[in-house]
Amino acid sequence: MPDVPAPRTGGSSATPELRRLGRSGLAVSTVGLGCNNLGRAGTATQTQEGSTAVVHVALDAGVTLFDTADSYGARPGLSEELLGVALGVRRDDVVVATKFGMDVRGLHGADFGARGSRRYVTRAVEGSLRRLGTDHIDLYQFHTPDDLTPIDETLSALDDLVRAGKVRYVGHSNRSGWQIADAEHVARARGTERFVSSQSHYNLLDRRAELEVIPAARAYGLGVLPYFPLANGLLTGKYTGGGRPQDSRLVRAKPHLLESAPWERLDRLHAFCQERGVTELQVAFGWLLAQPQVTSVIAGATRPEQVVQNVGAAAWRPTADDLAALDEIFPAAEKVALF
Repeated sequence: MPDVPAPRTGGSSATPELRRLGRSGLAVSTVGLGCNNLGRAGTATQTQEGSTAVVHVALDAGVTLFDTADSYGARPGLSEELLGVALGVRRDDVVVATKFGMDVRGLHGADFGARGSRRYVTRAVEGSLRRLGTDHIDLYQFHTPDDLTPIDETLSALDDLVRAGKVRYVGHSNRSGWQIADAEHVARARGTERFVSSQSHYNLLDRRAELEVIPAARAYGLGVLPYFPLANGLLTGKYTGGGRPQDSRLVRAKPHLLESAPWERLDRLHAFCQERGVTELQVAFGWLLAQPQVTSVIAGATRPEQVVQNVGAAAWRPTADDLAALDEIFPAAEKVALF
């Protein structure tokens, strides 16, 4: 992926472009549907009807990446079930990504805390295949590091799944730079499948991924899939000037984030958007997609109109001057000197 951002483009109804996921042959849309809200209690997508509406709008909008996990939903596994039904006969038109490795409260039987073990991985993938109603998973991601299991055992188990045709590509999430490097070198030494993607917390308000994750991904050819691109809604423009809409999720569920929000920077972002005639949503997506190694932005939604807005927002491309101005508002995370 080139380091120089693409030219600025406009339009809110554009179909998202496709990008290769790292060094792999897998192509995905630059906006992915994060399915963590499918089956979430208290949302429009807690039901099959609501989930299907969101998924179908995403399909019609050109979204090809659907990212879920066995831990998502009001009960573990529910998001995968709802997604599988919603995709139906269109399953082969898209990239289905799911994850394993979080505590799923016995969904795959006793795990003994070793959720990267061969025993556990083998059980987890069979459960995900069944719930998704498919014979293969396009991208199977190790959700969080397992300190009890050597990475070579996990990689060997994942390699077996690829060879068996149950998984096409493997990726990971929430790993540090040294863990990314360790997995890469172990895979090379053992001749197993290598991770092709890294899913990380990354947005304008939290750029810590640039310290280790992004450089490691760049060194080893991994595509980066940012999650929480809107910083729990702080980058949507809803909270400009310290405003706190009573119908917002942050006010209801995460008021502590509002208490610690950097209001001065958010107000400067609002001014930046007004000067350029764009929205905060466009800037949040466009900035991420201009970063090296970023392949697709994973964005959740509970209503169809949110999917349409996310896809439209991704059409904006910042210029070099735009990026410099955003760096002033949201400085990069500082490296800490070791000596």
